[in-house]
Amino acid sequence: MARFELVMPKMGESITEATILKWNKKPGDLVKADEAVIEIATDKVDSEVPSPVSGVITETFFKEGDVVPVGTVVAVIETEASASASDEPDVKKPAVTTASPTVHNTETVKPAPVESSGDRFYSPLVLNIARQEGISIAELETMQGTGAGGRVTKKDILNYVQNRKSAPATPPTQPASVQKEAPPAVITKPKEEVSAARSYSGNIEIIEMDRMRKIIAQNMVNSKHTSPHVTSFVEADVTNIVLWRNKMKKKFQELYGENLTYTPIFIEAVCRALRDFPLVNSSVDGDKIIVKKDIHIGMATALPSGNLIVPVIKNADMLNLSGLARKVNDLAQRAREGKLKPDEIEGGTYTVSNVGTFGNVMGTPIILQPQVAILATGAIKKKPVVIETEAGDTIGIRHMMFLSHSYDHRIIDGALGGSFVRRVADYLEQFDINRDI
Repeated sequence: MARFELVMPKMGESITEATILKWNKKPGDLVKADEAVIEIATDKVDSEVPSPVSGVITETFFKEGDVVPVGTVVAVIETEASASASDEPDVKKPAVTTASPTVHNTETVKPAPVESSGDRFYSPLVLNIARQEGISIAELETMQGTGAGGRVTKKDILNYVQNRKSAPATPPTQPASVQKEAPPAVITKPKEEVSAARSYSGNIEIIEMDRMRKIIAQNMVNSKHTSPHVTSFVEADVTNIVLWRNKMKKKFQELYGENLTYTPIFIEAVCRALRDFPLVNSSVDGDKIIVKKDIHIGMATALPSGNLIVPVIKNADMLNLSGLARKVNDLAQRAREGKLKPDEIEGGTYTVSNVGTFGNVMGTPIILQPQVAILATGAIKKKPVVIETEAGDTIGIRHMMFLSHSYDHRIIDGALGGSFVRRVADYLEQFDINRDI
C-alpha cells in the first residue's frame, strides 16, 4: 500500500485559502480516480476537489466549515501504487495546531494581544467579516490566530465576534505600540448598523443572504466607493446583425450543435474597440494606470439562484466569431450548472453585460473591480427610423439597441468613454451581412 496526500489545490493567483463545505468521503470510504472528495468554497466560486488516485480514505485533517490554506494536506488516501505521492514538492502538511479540529475551538482560550510587524496577512474572507462587524485593523492585530503561522482564520474571527457580542460593551485594551502604529480602520459603515438588533413590523418575510449574495453586495459597495461612475449611452442600428443571425443560426446549430446568440457578436465588436482605445482596457493602482495588453472579456451571467457570476473569455480578441460563440455557450452553461473552475472567473480586463436578455432597453452597470469600465447591451427593438440615402431621407423599420457604457472617471473622461461606446456601435452597424460563420 502507498500513501497519497490529498492537498487543497491552488485555484488562482489571488486565492490563498478555501472553506470546506462538505466531505463527500469519510475515513474508510473507497474513492475512485477523479471522484470528488470534498466540496469547497472561496470568495469567488464553489468547486470540488477530485482525487487523482483510487484508494481508501484513511485520514481527514479538517472538518466542514474549516478554512484551509492552499497546499495544505486535507486527507490521506491509501493506494495500491508502488510510488508514494508524498514526495511532491511544496506541500504543507497540517501542523499540530491546525490539523486537529479541536484546537479551533477558542471558547476556552482567551486571545492574547499580538504584536504586529505591519505585514500580517489577512485573507479577503476575514477582511470582509471584519468590515461587516465593524472590526478595525488594530483590533484584528490583537487576535490570536490558529491558522498556519498564527494567521487569523474564519473560525477565529467568528468566535471573536461571538465572544465580543456576549461581553460587556467596553473598549478593548490594546498595547501602546498597537495604538500608536495601527493603520486606519476598515469600517465601511457604522458599527450599530450591522450589530444592533432590529425590529420589523407589518406583513414581511426576512430572507438571509446566502454566501454568494453577501460577496456580491460587498463587491458592489466597494466598487461604488472606489470608482466615480459615469455612464454614456449610444443607440445602434443592428438590423444587419439580426438578419444575419436569423439566416445563420440553423447552419450554426447543424455545424456545432449549439445556439448562435448575439453575445459573441457584441464581444467581437468590443474587442475591436478595445484595440482602438487601449486605455479602456486597464486598471488603476494608486496614481499609476496599468494598461493591459491582453484582452480578457468577462460576461456577466445570471444564475438560477438569482445571483450573478462573471466567467472570463481569455484572449477573446484572438478568437473568431464561431470560437467566441462556442466559448460563450460553454461558460454560460457551466456557470448555471455550478461547474466553473476558479481560474475561469479571474483575470478579466473588461466586462459585457447583456441586460437585453431580461427585456431591458438599457442599464447603468457597476464596474467590476479592478477593471475601469463595463458595457451593458440592451434589448433589440423594432423602431421607425430616419434613413439617409443619396436620394434623400426616408423612414424605415430598423432593429435598434441601446449600449450603456459605465466607466471610471478617475482615468476615463467623457470624451474617451463616449468615443469608445460610439466605436462599438459603429462596428455593430458595419457588420457584414454576407459574412460566413
